[in-house]
Amino acid sequence: MKNILLLQTGGTIAMDPKSEGAELNPEKWAELLYTEIPELNEIANLTVQKVFFEDSSDVNRHHWKLLCDTIHSQYTEYDGFVILHGTDTMSYTASALSFAFRNLAKPVIFTGSQVPMSKIRSDARRNLVNAVELATWPVPEVAICFNDHLYRGNRSTKMSIGDFDAFTSPNFPLLAEIGIDIVLADHILKPQGELSCYPDFDDSIHVVKLHPNLNTKLLNCIDLNLTRAIILEAFGSGNIPVKGEYNMLPFVEKCRKNGCHVIITSQAAYDAVNLDLYTSGKALKQRGALSAGKMTMEATITKTMHLLKMGFADDQFNSQFMGSLAGERD
Repeated sequence: MKNILLLQTGGTIAMDPKSEGAELNPEKWAELLYTEIPELNEIANLTVQKVFFEDSSDVNRHHWKLLCDTIHSQYTEYDGFVILHGTDTMSYTASALSFAFRNLAKPVIFTGSQVPMSKIRSDARRNLVNAVELATWPVPEVAICFNDHLYRGNRSTKMSIGDFDAFTSPNFPLLAEIGIDIVLADHILKPQGELSCYPDFDDSIHVVKLHPNLNTKLLNCIDLNLTRAIILEAFGSGNIPVKGEYNMLPFVEKCRKNGCHVIITSQAAYDAVNLDLYTSGKALKQRGALSAGKMTMEATITKTMHLLKMGFADDQFNSQFMGSLAGERD
C-alpha cells in the first residue's frame, strides 16, 4: 500500500457540536478517526500529523507557508498528502498551494465536511475516505475532494453554506467523479520538471467590490504607498462606471501612477473577464489594468500575492499573471 500523510488543520470536521459554540476538539477528532473509520488503513499506510488547529476563517498566509514547508520537508517520504481544512477558506488555501508548488508530482488533496465528524449524519466519513483513496491515485495536483467530486483547487469556490455539495468549479470540468468506480479526467496536469516550492505570499493587496453608487471619495482611504495591487470586482465581463461622480477611471489612473497593479475580476462566477468587449473595459486595458480571465476570486487573490512576493518587475509580473502557472487559466 502507498504511504499517505494526513495533515490536520482544523475546520468543521473536527468540531464538537456538543460543546458550547461547537468548538474545535482535536482530541475527540483523533479518537473518532481511528474508531469510526478504521477502513482508512485498508486504503493506505496512513500517518496523521497536526500542523495547526484553526477555524479556517483564521487561516492566512503564515498557515499556507507552514503547510507548504510541512509537505516539502516530507515530500520524498510519502506518495500523497491529504489536508483536512475548514470549508470557508479551503479554496483560498488550495489555490495558494497550487502556486507555491511547481511541478508537483504527487497528489495534495484537500477535504473537510459540512457537518462535524462526531455527528451521525456527517459527510466527513465519505469525504475523508474518498480523499485518502484519491491521494493514492495519479493525480499530481492540488485538488479539493468533496461530495464525490474532485476539483482542481485553483478552479474551485465554495457555493453553499448548508448543502453537502458545498463546492463548484464554475469554468472548468471535474478532475474526477467518484461513484462505484473512480473516473479520472484526461486534463489532469503533468509535472514538467523537478519540484520547487515558493511558500511565501505578499499581503499588500486590496479588493474593492463595485456596486452602483460606489462613492469614489471613500477609496481615498486606501494607502497606495502600502498597496501593491488593487483587485476590482467589476460587473459582467469587466465593466465599471466611467461617467459622472461615480467614474472609477481616475482611481485606476491614480493606482497605476503609484506603481500599483490593477486587476479586474467579475461578480459573475461563470465565463471570463474580457476587457476588449465594451468601452469601459477598453479604457481599463488602455490604463494598464489586467484581466483575471476565467480565474476565481480565490485564485486571483492568491496568484497576485504569490507573484508580488516573487519580486517581479511590472512587465514580468504582467506576463506571469496573464499566463497559466498551475492550470488556473486553461
